[in-house]
Amino acid sequence: MRVETRFSVLGAGNGGQAMAAHLGVMGFPVTLYSGNSAKLSDIEQAGGLELEGQIQGITRDVNLTGSPRVAAAFADVLMVVVPAFAHRDIARILAPHLHEGHTVVLNPGRTLGAIEFDHTLRQHGCLAQVVVAEAQSLLYACRVLAPGKIRVFSVKMSVPVAALPAWRTVEVARRLRRAFPQFVAASDLLETGLDNIGAVFHPTPTILNLARIEQDESFDYYHEGISPAVARVLTRIDEERLKVARALGVAARTAREWLAEVYGSSGRDLHEAIRNTRAYEGIRAPAEVNTRYILEDVPTGLVPISSLGEMVDVPTPTMDAVIELASAITGQDFRASGRSLRNLGLDGMDVGDLHRFILEGREAVA
Repeated sequence: MRVETRFSVLGAGNGGQAMAAHLGVMGFPVTLYSGNSAKLSDIEQAGGLELEGQIQGITRDVNLTGSPRVAAAFADVLMVVVPAFAHRDIARILAPHLHEGHTVVLNPGRTLGAIEFDHTLRQHGCLAQVVVAEAQSLLYACRVLAPGKIRVFSVKMSVPVAALPAWRTVEVARRLRRAFPQFVAASDLLETGLDNIGAVFHPTPTILNLARIEQDESFDYYHEGISPAVARVLTRIDEERLKVARALGVAARTAREWLAEVYGSSGRDLHEAIRNTRAYEGIRAPAEVNTRYILEDVPTGLVPISSLGEMVDVPTPTMDAVIELASAITGQDFRASGRSLRNLGLDGMDVGDLHRFILEGREAVA
């Protein structure tokens, strides 16, 4: 008799509730963890999780817990579905509870997320040989409408995933595909991390529409917030990202290629391709300045890409300007707090060391 993979989903926001509900609807044993007891209570009061939109169904069998120990003990695979700035906190609270055989998947990892997670586990005494992997992006475009009720606007057709060390990637992808056939094996963490399209699409339009956001104007983030001029700035950032990728030997996709592959949309330029992405219809702009589009995507996307650029002597002036603007707007020093190579314990490495570490793990360059 085949034993189904047991999943714990860590995070009860939009993506976490969507993933837990989807797993439950598909019949997989699933536990949903959140440190927010009120959120779990609201879901319990709602009687479970209900999906509408591209995926429909109700699951009453999701186990709800506020205990990281319970979440770890329940699962073979732990799907971390929180903003990437919370990865360090999740690693810290999971560190005492992980054991051999656990697979942790960051959904998404953003850039170098699995490296940060692994580094944090070790800092907090986790000696188990845990496989940490990261998805290139979140599987769903979704929003929580009410406690336990989630609308899925679309499910991506393909999401690359990579493990640390890279030689475990095929094994992780095979394990995930039992539930999610959309996951495909990437070459390594540089491919998933440098294909971080959120770093291109999120901070800059937010900053360039900041007056509208501060005036409580409600507008479609992608279709109204990304004008032709804004799209030209995104194109410049995308070009800098691709130059860093090429210098590291990574065949990253352009943002337009990503839209075509993931959503089937196309256009003569990036603005038109975004306008032709139906999955973005109805996704509203952030309601406040302190949004994850800045607090997440700058320190865990733009900062590590810029830091990798420094390693390979590729300038990233537009990206750097956005990092400085975001720091000024929020009063935070994202250069100091973000995923720089120094903060990930990778300072002093050259490109060869970095590739060897990603392929074989930290012991390979110790």
